[in-house]
Amino acid sequence: MNERLFGIHGAALTLRSERMGVIASNIANAATPGFKARDIDFNAALDARINAERGGGAASDPRSGMVYRRPTMPTLDGNTVELNREQVAFAENAVAYSATLAFVQGKVNTITRALTGE
Repeated sequence: MNERLFGIHGAALTLRSERMGVIASNIANAATPGFKARDIDFNAALDARINAERGGGAASDPRSGMVYRRPTMPTLDGNTVELNREQVAFAENAVAYSATLAFVQGKVNTITRALTGE
């Protein structure tokens, strides 16, 4: 039902939210020795989620699409978080999340207007 109403945008909204949490965790651990920065490969995770919803595969694994970031400048303490890179990724993801949310809200408003006869 979710896919018929919202297309891939319902799954995309969930993934954007999960990715925001992963990036926020990276930022919070920027000073933790040995912490390995992670990210979600959005396209791979979305494909896996859509295939699982359509019954084309196993149940959606929350870690599908999870990757470790490769630092451009490694640190001596083994931490791979690059704060500037994480902040940019967070901002880009927040904009994409807002755009997807606006689309879903527009779709809900359209359905609501249709049901109320406006």
